[in-house]
Amino acid sequence: MKKTCLPALLACVIAIDGFAQDCKSYYYLQNNKTIEMSIYNKKGDENGKQVYTVSEVKNGGGSVTATLNSEMFDKKGKSIARGKGVIQCNGGIMMVDMKMSLPAAQQEQFNAADAKVDNVYIEYPSSMKVGDQLKDANMNMEIDSKGMKQSVSMVVSERKVVGEEKVSTTAGSWDCFKITYKSRIAIKTMGIGIPVNIEGTEWFAPNFGVVKTESKHGGTAITAIK
Repeated sequence: MKKTCLPALLACVIAIDGFAQDCKSYYYLQNNKTIEMSIYNKKGDENGKQVYTVSEVKNGGGSVTATLNSEMFDKKGKSIARGKGVIQCNGGIMMVDMKMSLPAAQQEQFNAADAKVDNVYIEYPSSMKVGDQLKDANMNMEIDSKGMKQSVSMVVSERKVVGEEKVSTTAGSWDCFKITYKSRIAIKTMGIGIPVNIEGTEWFAPNFGVVKTESKHGGTAITAIK
């Protein structure tokens, strides 16, 4: 009986170790790393910068989690917003905190105000291939900032892997999957608000993360890694 169980146990240990190795290779899960993303307006002109710093990386049970601190700067280099989210990886599936996809003002309010929200993640499986339909994600948040009540809802849907492309920036080159999606963000202040609908594209590099995004409103691209 012991001879039968031992190979299975070893296989389990090896599989867990393999999953952990897959997770550790993501740049967004390496402690003290900094990723700078340039922000572009709809004309393609650089309009600011988003800086992400990785901290509090924890390993356990075949998964890795990290805190992703973000700070947004305008085109003159002035800091205009700060935020914080969580990145997770389990079995090679990268999971990005949906709060990181919110507009900068709401990210900062979430950290500064009395906010209620469930942790919801957008998934990027390492096994994705062209033609795959990726999971939707839906988040709702309630914010109370000194009596000013605000509700935020965000839905990301119709995520499809439509191709493979190489992306090159000043920070490097990556072989990426091209993913199209639809996003709907509704922000209401004291019950009043207008929803924003976005059709976007992002380029995801396996074992790294999202390196570029585009929509009719503008886009982002990684331009420095430290």
